[in-house]
Amino acid sequence: MATTTLSPATSDVERPRPERRASAFSTARAQRRYWVTVAVLVGLAALFGFGLIAWANPMPFGTSGFWLIAQHRGVAVFVMALVAICQALATVAFQTVTNNRILTPSIMGFESLYRAIQTTSVYLFGLAGLISFTGVTAFIVQVGAMMGLACALYGWLLSGRYANLQVMLLIGIVIGGGLGSVSSFMQRLLTPSEFDVLAARMFGSVSNANAAYFPVAIPLIVVAGGVLWFMSRSLNTLSLGRDAAVNLGVNHRRTTIIVLVAASALIATSTALVGPLTFLGFLVATLAYQFADTFDHRYIFPVAALVGFVVLSAAYFIMNFIFYGSGVVSIIIELVGGTVFLIVILKKGRL
Repeated sequence: MATTTLSPATSDVERPRPERRASAFSTARAQRRYWVTVAVLVGLAALFGFGLIAWANPMPFGTSGFWLIAQHRGVAVFVMALVAICQALATVAFQTVTNNRILTPSIMGFESLYRAIQTTSVYLFGLAGLISFTGVTAFIVQVGAMMGLACALYGWLLSGRYANLQVMLLIGIVIGGGLGSVSSFMQRLLTPSEFDVLAARMFGSVSNANAAYFPVAIPLIVVAGGVLWFMSRSLNTLSLGRDAAVNLGVNHRRTTIIVLVAASALIATSTALVGPLTFLGFLVATLAYQFADTFDHRYIFPVAALVGFVVLSAAYFIMNFIFYGSGVVSIIIELVGGTVFLIVILKKGRL
């Protein structure tokens, strides 16, 4: 019995090969879902941002008093946007470099250093020292101190012959714990009135920010954020691991140092601007990974920034105009972020 065989050309025609797709998204459906998510986040951001500016304004609409109050509230909303960008970009980039989605830049001791600076000013100079340690000069000193700590760690531990990222993280934890212990010791020696005023500085709040800081903060955020944005493709490669990144032609050590310095500049600016927000970055990054559903940092960064602004603005709107408890906003954010942190750890079973 004769058999017929298909030539290679005929076989290719009748059985076409599956289409190969080189994209940041696995399917076209995932891409559409991404843009729908972005549209929803933009809508929520606009809704809560406008609500914070215009809701419950005691002055009639269109009057000079209305616009004066709206302008004051608009500064707070703008600060939320800056903090959201700082926390989102810095945390996502830091987790990519460390190849760990649980670690955050606060582990390097930035917030402990902020608390130590504030506590030392009260311990040495009293309430007058804390009140006088405000303004642009104080803001620059705090950002400079935190950036100095970061650059010293990265330059010493990542540029040497035996560069080790894990050792750097451990030393950052030790430095943060040591600064926290020193701060606690000095706080115990303060008078009740001094401690009460200092405690207000220890919680992150947009009321701590001042529009006079913007000429310094905005350029820092633009430069550091721009560096991370333009290094998005390198971050995509770093997410594959050190060996894969080196094999693909990436200078792993130099790229890691640049990314860490840029992330440190963002976190230092955010912390000096509004105070410590330990778990905000972790919460924002975790939600961004779920919403974006892609490995490409060009798409993760915008989602993370939008999520950060929605979380902050929604929290302030709900607490200010529904529960009338604006002072506990940062505590609520930290509580939710800490709960998500524990859930992720228990789910993964490791750090």
